[in-house]
Formats: sequence, C-alpha cells, structure tokens
Amino acid sequence: QVQLVESGGGLVQAGGSLRLSCTASGLTFDDYAMGWFRQAAGKEREGVSCISRDGVKYYPSFVKGRFTISRDNAKNTLYLQMNSLKPEDTAMYYCAAGRIMRRYGGSWYCRLTADDYNYWGQGTQVTVSS
Repeated sequence: QVQLVESGGGLVQAGGSLRLSCTASGLTFDDYAMGWFRQAAGKEREGVSCISRDGVKYYPSFVKGRFTISRDNAKNTLYLQMNSLKPEDTAMYYCAAGRIMRRYGGSWYCRLTADDYNYWGQGTQVTVSS
C-alpha cells in the first residue's frame, strides 16, 4: 500500500520561508518522478515543481528562483524549500508520485501534468500572511 505523507506546512509572514517534506512508503522511491502541486481555495490545482528519477527538476515561472525541490532516495523523502513566500502562495500543498517520464538525451524528465502521477498525499496547508 503506497502512502505519501506531507509535513512542514504552517503560517508564515510574507517574505518568509518554509520547508515541506513528503515521506513515501510502499513503493520503490528511486523509480518514481515526484511532484509538488497546490490548490488554493476556489482555484484549480496547479503544479509547483517536479523532479525526475534522474534528479532533473522542473519549475514553472511563478516559483522559479524562490522554490527548490529535492529528493533523498535513501530516506524515501521529497522536499520543497520555499523562500520569499507571497500571500498568493497560500494553498494546500500535495506531493505526488508517478512513473510517467520522458527521456531526452539520456536523462528522464518530469512534467507537472496531474495525470502523470498515480499516488497523492493528503496535503499540508501553507498560509502566508501579508
């Protein structure tokens, strides 16, 4: 049984930082692309970052330079370091695992397409006050 458990959310002032963690069990962590998604109240879910099994990372423009995704395969854990947080970053943050990746030039690449991910955590709330 696959489980993804997020932690590290909370309330922070604008400009502050948080580090989210996602611990996985029940799967071969190294084989999976891992992603972070978020959903704010009344809005569509959006992808925040992903990291392939090769460690290739992808960020959309609205978080590039502020968020950093990383993984520790020995600990089956995914991280999201979030700096320079803004009120618009307020959302429930979810981690996800999937095996759909694209191979280019000898490396695997992930996408922030929800359908690429089979397993999802329950989420951790991030609230950024202005």
